[in-house]
Amino acid sequence: MSILFKNGTVLDYASNTEEIFDLLINDEGKIEKIAKEIKAEDAKVVDCSGLYIMPGMIDVHCHLREPGGEHKETIETGSKSAVKGGFTTICPMPNTKPTPDSAIVLKRIIDEAKRVNLCNVMPYSSVTVGEKGEELVDFEAQLEAGACAFSDDGMPVENARMIREAMIKVNSLNSFLAEHCEEKSVSAGAINAGPIADKLGVQGVLPEAEEIMAARDIVIAETNNLHTHICHISTSTSVNMIRSAKARGVKVTCETCPHYYSFTVDEVLTSGVNAKMNPPLREEKDKKAIIEGLKDGTIDCIITDHAPHAKEEKAKGLASAPNGIIGFETALAATITNLVAKGHIDYLDMVRLMSYNPAKLLGINRGEIREGSTADLTIFDPNKKYIYEEASIVSKSHNTPWIGKELQGQVMYTVVGGRIVYENSDR
Repeated sequence: MSILFKNGTVLDYASNTEEIFDLLINDEGKIEKIAKEIKAEDAKVVDCSGLYIMPGMIDVHCHLREPGGEHKETIETGSKSAVKGGFTTICPMPNTKPTPDSAIVLKRIIDEAKRVNLCNVMPYSSVTVGEKGEELVDFEAQLEAGACAFSDDGMPVENARMIREAMIKVNSLNSFLAEHCEEKSVSAGAINAGPIADKLGVQGVLPEAEEIMAARDIVIAETNNLHTHICHISTSTSVNMIRSAKARGVKVTCETCPHYYSFTVDEVLTSGVNAKMNPPLREEKDKKAIIEGLKDGTIDCIITDHAPHAKEEKAKGLASAPNGIIGFETALAATITNLVAKGHIDYLDMVRLMSYNPAKLLGINRGEIREGSTADLTIFDPNKKYIYEEASIVSKSHNTPWIGKELQGQVMYTVVGGRIVYENSDR
């Protein structure tokens, strides 16, 4: 059945559009018509008055845990969480058991995502076999099997010669490396190094852990005229390095997460282990630098790094609990609350960071609202304020510092390939 979304404010960065339109979606899941007034007697009508319609959000960095960690999250529960948060495409990282270092494991993930049939799931391949940093995967075979790109997330490749070889090969195949920058020799610790870590009696993670490896990868990219993508940046130095590199014409892109522009390390005093992630929450100067990087285009994408963990795992205490928080269901609202509502960016900037740029990075025909394009849409109420309650969480895990906090902006509908895959019961 065709669907007519009426009177929604269409946000499209590509055409610089922020205007009320009707959207007619045909039976093939394409946007058939965009106009001020559309009549379609045989279509299902959805009133979007007061709502914003943006190209479906794309998360180029998340964790679904399947295979091997199904007690934390599955492809099905993660997909349900993603569409509730407005994401139409998600890219799970390869730190699963087994690692998707072969076509067999990639196919298992892709087939399960097709069975669930909620959002587009585009898995990363690992860079090395078993993420052990000893042997590079067969890059061509992995791309042919459906890998969206390659990442060492969770287990950075420490051997510079190996990462250089990987970067050269992957670039030659028109793909990219998404690099988890963590110099292990200075990365031990629970939270950011400084007064809070000292006060709580835990070892602090030095910011240089991120910065040293980011610098290495930028050097390799610049020297060899290659593209590299830096994952989840969190420090002012990382922002400054990438800004400077881009000014020199280096082919570097990067991403950050809502928690790095919403919180500082002080949040650990309130949320404890639910504010523990890698990289850790940083200082106020770093938070401000991340915001500036989002404003001026230094940072290309907002991602969630959705990282579910079971309650008993997080209960091990700050020093021993695993890193990571869930993020699908709060990313849009956190961005509106802490960036848009505070005047740091506008809604078209948000579309650029959460849909348009991620689509360009992945090289997929998404991220725009235009006639003939696939109807992947995120429809939200920009003014809805609410307290984020644990009981509302769809993810299998509940490890998040957002519980009990007021947020602004709520997803009302998520549309994937012309199908409404999520509808908010409050609507």
